[in-house]
Amino acid sequence: MVIAIDGPSGSGKSTVARRVAEKLGLRYLDTGAMYRAVTWWLLEQGVDLADRDRVAERTAQVPLVMGMDPKNPNVRVGEVDVTKVIRESRISTAVSAVATNLGVRAELVARQQEIARAGGVVIEGRDITTVVAPDAPVRVLLTASEQARLARRALELHGSDDAAAVEATRDQVVRRDADDSTVARFTEAADGVDVVDSSDLTLDETVDAVLAVVERRTGART
Repeated sequence: MVIAIDGPSGSGKSTVARRVAEKLGLRYLDTGAMYRAVTWWLLEQGVDLADRDRVAERTAQVPLVMGMDPKNPNVRVGEVDVTKVIRESRISTAVSAVATNLGVRAELVARQQEIARAGGVVIEGRDITTVVAPDAPVRVLLTASEQARLARRALELHGSDDAAAVEATRDQVVRRDADDSTVARFTEAADGVDVVDSSDLTLDETVDAVLAVVERRTGART
């Protein structure tokens, strides 16, 4: 079983993917965390993120280890646990420079495809349904309205979804999606990809909607 989930920032794909993986007894891979971890490592190494050739070259050397237990999806670079630090705003601000580097994408997509080939995994991020695992039996585009996505990310980052918190979050969501859309497809469903719109759904309802797709596509009871 391989379940591929794409979606824009704030669509809830990370949380939903983890819940789905837990319910089905599958591994979980957050590909966005891979790009964040590489960004952290490059910054720690003093690499200029504008030097695209150097960034791509060094990415191939990153000792990245992805923990794929959906209950504890930790991320390590070498012996350093970077699970929390890669969520800091300095990484959120810088990660697009890395994620839009085609050399970096080629390296990390190759690593992601190796994990997909082993099976038994829910993979979420960008380009998952079309590039990383285009032959996955279940492919889902998880989307939501811009306002819903901004409110969710504001609540996650600032503990509030009032107007000020939403505005403070706008750059991370809207600008990041605009940047990433230059190199990845995650706003429109490719042929054979099911769309789940979570704008008006609770988390549990969204998980149930994805599980319904799994059952319909595979016949597996969820």
